[in-house]
Parts: sequence; structure tokens; C-alpha cells
Amino acid sequence: MVVETDLKLGDGRVLHVYDTGAGPGAAVFWQHGTPNIGALPEPLLADSARLGVRWVSYDRPGYGGSTPRPGRDVASAADDVRAVADALGIDRFAVMGHSGGGPHALACGALLPERVLAVVAAASLAPFDAEGLDWFAGMTASGAAGLRAAAEGRAAKEAYEATAAYDPEMFTPADHAALAGEWSWFDEVVGPAVEGGPGGLIDDDLAYVGPWGCDPARVTAPVLLLHGDEDRIVPSAHGRWLAGRCPGAELRLGPGDGHVSVLGAGPEALEWLVDRAA
Repeated sequence: MVVETDLKLGDGRVLHVYDTGAGPGAAVFWQHGTPNIGALPEPLLADSARLGVRWVSYDRPGYGGSTPRPGRDVASAADDVRAVADALGIDRFAVMGHSGGGPHALACGALLPERVLAVVAAASLAPFDAEGLDWFAGMTASGAAGLRAAAEGRAAKEAYEATAAYDPEMFTPADHAALAGEWSWFDEVVGPAVEGGPGGLIDDDLAYVGPWGCDPARVTAPVLLLHGDEDRIVPSAHGRWLAGRCPGAELRLGPGDGHVSVLGAGPEALEWLVDRAA
């Protein structure tokens, strides 16, 4: 059972929190993608119950029930995770993020080394200033256009989102199959994320193309990077770059996988987390 609560922070903001409650195994913080709310990844809940995982998450600022945090960067996630963990009495935990949640998961690992036991980042972006990486190479035209607009600043990004349309070509055939199957769950987290407008999405994209406020090289906990080798939203070159940047990181490339179908490796990634968070 998932319990949802609103946590009021010292700065007056509210975070909408999701928690499956204490269990026999590790606590795992879920960092959601863009644009999603923080509802826990339903296709992984059966495996997490088998493994005794306690899932915890929250709507990132500007999404769902969480107050916007103007000017937030990727590193801001570490402050929010610390606040949620403290409120729930969780000392140490693992972190798992997908897509835009990947950078936020890595930020927790970099900035909370005394608390983060392990990190899984699936289909994660690399920093915008990643040396030696052609950041936009391999992205669909629509995906690159949205992020290029963000790089021009908030006004350009807001103008872009005012006329942006869904592009099915951003997903591979394997992605479409996953979205028609168990990962149709995304329908439940994308709609609520944008029903109040694109504010959360805009803040996310501005954070991805701005200074992150943290360096993945500072993550000392074990890191598992999952990436589809046919990902059109975040090309696998980002995962390869992160694998070379994060000390001791393990990269698992999914042959034929795209941005969503790579989550088929989620159960194995959970087992990997539990083994390292024990």
C-alpha cells in the first residue's frame, strides 16, 4: 500500500510524498522523469515486494502536489531527498531514477555520500557541459529542439512549449511495445504532471541545460547505468560518458532497447540495488 502525504519544508514549500512504508529490505528513493509526477513505478512493485524494498518518492517541485522551486538546479534534489528521508526517519537509502530522474539520482549520490548506498540511473542525461560529448547527437529533432530552446533561456523555452506537440517518432518500436504493455503506467504519471501547465517540465529542462551544481565524478557509491542502445530521446552516448565519469560505474547497454523499453531491466536493477544496500 502506498501512503501519500504532504511534507512542509522549512522554506515554506510543500513536497507531495509517496511511501510504501517500512519493510525488511532497503529503502529506495525513486526519481521520476520529465514530465511525470512522483507516483511509484507500478510495474516494479511486485518485484520490490519480493525483495522487501521500501519505495519512497515525491513530486519534483512544480509537479503534482509539490510547490515550485524557482531557479532549482539538478543538485536541489539532494536537499529535498534529505528532507524527506529525515521526516520519515530513514538514515541510509538507495536511489533509482529514469530519464530526467537519472541526473537527480546521481546528484543525490554526489551530494549525500554518507547516506546513499547505491544509485541506478536509467536512460540518464549527462551534464550539458560534458567534455568530449556531442550532447544533442542522435536525439530526435523534436527532443533536441525543446532542449535547445531551454538553453536559450526561460522565455524561449516557454514560447516553445506553447506550441509543442507530441512526437511519436521519439520512441522506438520497442518503446511503443513497452508503452502498450506493462509500461502503459506512464499514462498515469504524464497526464497529471502537465494538467496544470508545463511549469515543472520547463524547470526540469532549464536545470538539465544549466550548471547541475554537482559532478557525477563525486559519486562514491556503486552506480549502475542502464541505457538502450537505440534510445532516441537520450542517446546512449550519454550513458557511455557517465560510465567513464562515475568512479566504478557499471554500464549495461540494452541491445535494441529505447528510452522506455530499457526499463525491462528494472527487476534486475532492483536486485543489484538490494545486494549493495544490504
